[in-house]
Amino acid sequence: MLITIIAAIVIAAVLAFFIVKYLPLKLKPLVSIILLVLAGFLTWKIYDGVMKPINFDKEKKVIYTKVIKQLKMIRDAEIAHKEATGQYTKDMDALIKFIDTGKIAITQTINVTEEVNKGTRYQKIMVEVEKRVTDTIGYEPVISRFTGRDYKNMFNVPGTNKKFTIEVGTLEKVQGLVVPVFEAKVAKDDILTGMDASLVKVEKEVLSTDEIRGAYVSVGSLSEVTTGGNWPPSYDKGDRDKKEDK
Repeated sequence: MLITIIAAIVIAAVLAFFIVKYLPLKLKPLVSIILLVLAGFLTWKIYDGVMKPINFDKEKKVIYTKVIKQLKMIRDAEIAHKEATGQYTKDMDALIKFIDTGKIAITQTINVTEEVNKGTRYQKIMVEVEKRVTDTIGYEPVISRFTGRDYKNMFNVPGTNKKFTIEVGTLEKVQGLVVPVFEAKVAKDDILTGMDASLVKVEKEVLSTDEIRGAYVSVGSLSEVTTGGNWPPSYDKGDRDKKEDK
């Protein structure tokens, strides 16, 4: 686009020089009209060049907000599933059924004092030792965490006929401690379909900390232990506002 604008400016300059130096007087009105049209074209191209990235930024944020809302719901479901079973799952139908019927134990941890023999059975030395004891005091229906949320459609990517990709695995957090991990994601190509191809290409390569980095919008990770998303904090503002209202 920049090349087009530069070329048009060069052509306009050449025409203006030609008019002044060589063009017969009777042809000047015609060329003037052509120059006016060219000026209008240049004005439009400059305006379009300025506004296209601005409009793209607005549209992509609307799309990302909808996508992230779904990913947050998937994350909440995966976390609840891990609380109840110790594992994440990539079975979408099973995860929805778990929300419908699953329960999570409600536990209470208290400190208790016990007498422990630090001596022998012949010569006892009783010492009071404080221990932490965790008991189950009830169960919470998983569905209570999803009140008012369309969790049955959480795997559908907004604005497309596609579904999010979900993978699970394990990582060794420290030596001897293996923990489960999950990742749910969708390619930017799939959710920015129909938008300016050159701007989409730039968007996939963005590295700024206040943007969604990389070619995917994702939550969780298979390469590190996290349940966070790859979006900046600005997309969590609505969640923070809701918490403050409560």
